[in-house]
Amino acid sequence: MHSITDRLHVVANGSEPLERGRERGSRLRDALPAGLQTYLELFAKYALDEAEVRTLALRCADAVGEWRPARLAEMDGIAAGAGVEPWHVYALNARTEILSQGLGAAPGECSTIGRRVELDDGTVRTFGLQTWDWHHQLDGEWHTHETRGGRYDFAGLTEHGMLGKIGVNSAGLAVHFNILGHRTDGAGGVPVHVLSATVLEEAASVDEAVELVRDAPRSASSSFTLLDAERVVTTDITPVGVFVVEPVDGTVVRTNHFLSPEAQADEKTEVYQPDSDERYGLIASRFADYPEPRTDEELLAFLYSDPGQPLLCHRPDPALPFGERWATLATVQLDPAARTARIANGSPIDARGGDWRTLVA
Repeated sequence: MHSITDRLHVVANGSEPLERGRERGSRLRDALPAGLQTYLELFAKYALDEAEVRTLALRCADAVGEWRPARLAEMDGIAAGAGVEPWHVYALNARTEILSQGLGAAPGECSTIGRRVELDDGTVRTFGLQTWDWHHQLDGEWHTHETRGGRYDFAGLTEHGMLGKIGVNSAGLAVHFNILGHRTDGAGGVPVHVLSATVLEEAASVDEAVELVRDAPRSASSSFTLLDAERVVTTDITPVGVFVVEPVDGTVVRTNHFLSPEAQADEKTEVYQPDSDERYGLIASRFADYPEPRTDEELLAFLYSDPGQPLLCHRPDPALPFGERWATLATVQLDPAARTARIANGSPIDARGGDWRTLVA
């Protein structure tokens, strides 16, 4: 798949969550089973058999049902529309929580920059850029989407069967997404992908988003880098607390380690280190050496990697076994004030000369 124009785009605009889910699922009916099968194989590689995956998925679904019954109904709608069992959709949405219980190699992962710039006319502009790095075998199993009919409309990208991931909403709130690892991580809370979709559907500002995340019963760790028209923050989301990290000189840099001392105390440093620190250091060095980036386009130069540098851009190694072939699947720019998400296949290197799909929430 060489152009974003070839990528599946799903619009779900039903007035009720079940209806929206069914609409989404019917559009994914031909595509979703392949991604589901790859995830089941991935879980098995990490020593999680199907019976255990099903148990963990149902446990997470129970948490969603208690916290936001509408999100559970939406997942049930996806299952009905796609013709798969409900627990399959629960497992896809809870893949971060389920994988936290597995045994296996840690992936090369995502890198994010959020910026708050004061312009010459005294106004403020915020914007963000991230890579999404994941398993190469799942490159065909994600799509761009627009979800309309809830409190706020939102647009961005997500994996087949998942309610949300990276995006921006019609209130002007944007969410970038990075995985983290904490020693209390488990499966049984609201999945972070369901949480991201709920933030995009219900929150109109950074403060509202943080409050919503803190309200949710969480069982696994991730970071949402949150932007509205005025503010940029990144968060350490863990089962034991949500910790907000403010920008330095208008910038937040996020890779895959905790930035707050409270969360660092119980970090699974063996999972993403030293890779995460090395990528963070490379990005930080560019802010010291490069001209100050004033636009999201200028941020592209901050998230590429040359041979021998920390891997901000992953190209899959076909010699590696299944489950260890990391790739930069997408590059995403978010602009809260314009309510736009710009998405390109592949890395920032690919994106600079490639096609973008621009979505407006």
